[in-house]
Order: sequence, then C-alpha cells, then structure tokens
Amino acid sequence: MPQQRRAQVTRRTILVAAAEEFDREGYRATPLNAILRRGGVTKGAFYFHFASKEAVAQVLIRIQRERWTALFQRWVRSGLDPLSTAVGLVDEVVRLIDDDVVIRAGTALACRREAGGVPLDWERSLTELFAKAADGGQLRPDVDPRAAARVLHAALVGVRALGPGASAADRVAEIWRVLLRGVASADWLRSNP
Repeated sequence: MPQQRRAQVTRRTILVAAAEEFDREGYRATPLNAILRRGGVTKGAFYFHFASKEAVAQVLIRIQRERWTALFQRWVRSGLDPLSTAVGLVDEVVRLIDDDVVIRAGTALACRREAGGVPLDWERSLTELFAKAADGGQLRPDVDPRAAARVLHAALVGVRALGPGASAADRVAEIWRVLLRGVASADWLRSNP
C-alpha cells in the first residue's frame, strides 16, 4: 500500500476509534489509550496525525458540520415544498446519526460544546423552512413558524436523550405524525398522506 494511502487509512482508523469511544464513554471520560487500543494504533502514529485528543474531536466536529451544511443545501435545492423539505431533511439527519458513529460523535461533541464545538442552529434552519411553508400556504394560518420549529427541535433533542428503546427513526416518524397534524394545512395533509 503506498505510504500516502496508508496514512489516510490510519487517520480514518483513529477518527473512527475516537468516535466510537466518545460515543460509548463520552469525550471527557475517554482516555487517549482507549482510542489507541480501539484503533490498534501506536502513540507515534496518533501523534503523527493529531496533536491531541481535542484535535481529533475538533476534526469530528468539523466533519459533522460539513455534512450537515451539505445535507441542508441539498434538501433546500431538492425542489420540494418547504414542509416536505423539512420532513425529508430531518428524517435523513436522524438516519445518519443512527448509522454513522463519526457523525453521531461529532454532533454530540458540538451539542455539548466540548472540544470547542458549537452546535449548528437547527432551530433557525427549521424556522426558515416553516416560515417558507407558511408563506406557501402549507401551514395552518394560526401556526407560528418559530414555535413549530422550537417544538420540533425540542422533540428531536428529546429523541436523542431518550437513548435505547424504539429506533430514533420510529420515534421521529411518530413526532411527524403528531406535529404535522397540528401545523400543516388541510391541503398539504391531503396531498401528503
């Protein structure tokens, strides 16, 4: 294996090992030795790629931020109405968090403001989509887009906090069934069963 390819594999191995440990034990409770053990890498290999455990965490935060930004932009450009865009976006975010430990760990680090992480403002993004949905007649006239975004955001955070049990995707589907009945216009509900 060429040296550059081997270095990329080692870097990715360290990132995944750190993400798995942070996801399992939490950032603060994870010693560097646990990352090294899980990844099967030496301290020298680790320090070749990263200056510290915090540096690994910052890369995980950056990866999830880039992924969420690209995902949001892709959904906004999808050509769907704003309410359908919100549903699709949230459903994909939940699947990614469930399926990808790197994204899950980076998101948790950012949300907990660990290692210099700052969470993306999902509430603002959802408010924008709900406001556009209101302007397009997809929300009931008495619905405040900001309030709808706050409720959805709080419910999504709650799904993550509940942990094991029903899958996050099942819980989010339940959230949508309840929330959409309360906020979506009758016309939108009829055309989106």
